[in-house]
Amino acid sequence: MERREMEMEMEMEVVMEKKVERLLNRVSLVFAAIATLALLHLFSHSSLSCAPAPLPTAHRAHGRSQPQNPKPAHSSPRSSCDAASREVLTPDKRFAKLRSSRSWRRRADAYAALFSSLRSPTLLSNASHVLCVSAGAGHEVAALQESGVSDVTGVDLVDFPPLVRRADPHNLPFFDDVFDIAFSAGLAGALFPTRFVAELERTVRRGGAVVLAVDRPSSAQEAEGIKALFRRSTLLEARNTTMLGSEMTLFIMKNNGKKRST
Repeated sequence: MERREMEMEMEMEVVMEKKVERLLNRVSLVFAAIATLALLHLFSHSSLSCAPAPLPTAHRAHGRSQPQNPKPAHSSPRSSCDAASREVLTPDKRFAKLRSSRSWRRRADAYAALFSSLRSPTLLSNASHVLCVSAGAGHEVAALQESGVSDVTGVDLVDFPPLVRRADPHNLPFFDDVFDIAFSAGLAGALFPTRFVAELERTVRRGGAVVLAVDRPSSAQEAEGIKALFRRSTLLEARNTTMLGSEMTLFIMKNNGKKRST
């Protein structure tokens, strides 16, 4: 008798488990259907929200196709749909847009005036092989190229194609004696000024020049400290100038090819 009761209890448990399993399956299907409908609604709403708004009845009646208050092209996007509708500029277009800006042009013109003052058959000419170190956005590279110097290489820690390529100014990826002139206005930002100058000297041929543009030294001692960074060069000229409203000094050094004894 007890055995029969146990068998009946087991049968009931099996039946209950099957009923619970069927219930859970139905609940899962219901939740899956709800989730699917929610996603469909979301996608449908997003696509509709990005669609252009219909014109007012009055505008349609008069055949007008333009909205009353069009947004200016330069305004900031107010939504993801607004941003998605804008043209994605290629790197070439972004660069062309930057070069056409007034601030970029003003800086490039300042470098053009500076290099014009360095023009001479023995220092800088159209045939010169020029290296610009810590060239930033390439203002000096563009200025040299526009003046007729065809062989100009610009480097910095961050590349700015097509004018500036990535390289460490403290470890330049060039052979010795390959450039006629090396120029930099980035000495103040160098982590290791002595190494920075040594790399400029290494890459410039004997008889070539290294030109540094620095903030005007406040004392003769500071100027001597800058000249002391050079181990293979002698001073040709220290020339004061003004660039973009800042007082600068150009140190023009001639590479002698041999290290100075300490």
